[in-house]
Amino acid sequence: MLEEMKHRGTITPMIVGQPHAFISHFLNRVNTEKASSNVAVGTNSAELVMGENYAWVLEGRFFPPPQPSFVHYMRDNLGSQPMKVCSRILQKQAGAYAFVIVFPDKILVGRDPTGTVPLYFGENESTSAVASERKALWKIGITNTKSFVPGNLVTLRDARVISEPAAHLQPPPIKKTDMHHAAKHLRKLLEKATQERVSDVKKVCVAFSGGIDSSVIASLAKSSGVSVHLVCVGLARQHEVEQAKQAAQTLGLPLKTQTYSISDVERVLPKVLWLIEEPSVLKVGVAVPFFWTAQIASELGCRVLLAGQGADELLGGYRRYLTGYARDGADRVKQAMYHDVAMSYETNLQRDEPVCAYHNVELRLPYVDLRVMRYALSLPLGLKISSVDDTLRKRVLRQVAKDIGIPASIAHKPKKAIQFTTGVDKALERIAKREGLTKHSYIQKVFREVFQDGK
Repeated sequence: MLEEMKHRGTITPMIVGQPHAFISHFLNRVNTEKASSNVAVGTNSAELVMGENYAWVLEGRFFPPPQPSFVHYMRDNLGSQPMKVCSRILQKQAGAYAFVIVFPDKILVGRDPTGTVPLYFGENESTSAVASERKALWKIGITNTKSFVPGNLVTLRDARVISEPAAHLQPPPIKKTDMHHAAKHLRKLLEKATQERVSDVKKVCVAFSGGIDSSVIASLAKSSGVSVHLVCVGLARQHEVEQAKQAAQTLGLPLKTQTYSISDVERVLPKVLWLIEEPSVLKVGVAVPFFWTAQIASELGCRVLLAGQGADELLGGYRRYLTGYARDGADRVKQAMYHDVAMSYETNLQRDEPVCAYHNVELRLPYVDLRVMRYALSLPLGLKISSVDDTLRKRVLRQVAKDIGIPASIAHKPKKAIQFTTGVDKALERIAKREGLTKHSYIQKVFREVFQDGK
């Protein structure tokens, strides 16, 4: 499993099975001959803490870092009251993380309520396992895999799998507020979320389209005192790349642009499908430009990439919300937005994180902050979508943009999907047509070739 995921990190690989830890600079030299337990965890990128009767592995990060008193509480009680401590972590500690704790006779697994860090679960006749990518489970013969539910705690013990909800994201009651106060509070939460996500680095890259989501994040990161580098990618002669240049100049931030060809899309497609592990046309259309963006961030020496994921689901950015509004009314639209937020770990996040991890770049998402999410979901729909004919939407975020000094040319820019603005969707269509296939059939074909060949 570690061999299958060696691209995810550069830290010395290790396997921990109570009471032994097997560590090596090379995977093929990890000697587990003395292993006597049927429970173990392996990592090549995560943080490891060894206790008296347990080993804790954390992938991801807490935002903000836990207070010393909370760290002492965890270390003092994790061995004796693991469920209580882990439930408290999920309920109290914001961030983007998943953890595994190995005891002599069981494994305890948890995932933060936002689901930003990918985690999958599966089992067959002999083994129950979790992994950061599905291919690691497929490698050991577990073909039926599921995305681990965010906010859940799962105990793997003998032949039993016990799942308990600990901190799910619930739909909050709608607040009575006006645009001024809503924008002011949302700005405060986004400032805090952004500052926490750049506090341990001197420079960051921002996946930049010139639109409102990425512009707000870029501006807030700049105000946090770090060096901000914008990255915009697309196929040659895409109008959006030129618009991003104008927006970057307006914001006073350096922009790295890179244009690609149809052959570049064709060449990178197998690698992207190997990383996202799903033959979805929609997901490929987003993952390909994200792959390029993370690659450029790595070349610029940035280990952290900020992006605007989450804003559309939280604040009504998608045009389909207008259709639902006109057909079913405001209440159904609010339900649809909550569902999209709650399921974004499957639809968006587990697609984007692996293409960044491949380049040793950590994806951090200020909008996907539990405090931001809870507040945004509590806002009246009218502060997000003004009417069934609202072509802009995300009204409260546009007000935040104005309040922090972002010009109207950016604050009032309409929403456009990344797969269309970058030209990737049209490129896939042209490649598929050349093969005599639909986009869907072509993606399916390449996906089968990738995993049959074991790439």
